[in-house]
Amino acid sequence: MAKKVVATLQKKGEGKGHTRVIKMVKSPKTGSYSFRSEMVTNDNVKEFFSK
Repeated sequence: MAKKVVATLQKKGEGKGHTRVIKMVKSPKTGSYSFRSEMVTNDNVKEFFSK
């Protein structure tokens, strides 16, 4: 099933302008990895991964 955010964007017809991105981030304290996901516009995908 789709998440509420994704379903809401698709109903309005603006779902093609946004992308759900998932980035793996390493914790400096424990060294374990966690995942950070976010909805960004297609123009800002490269900027999200460069952070």
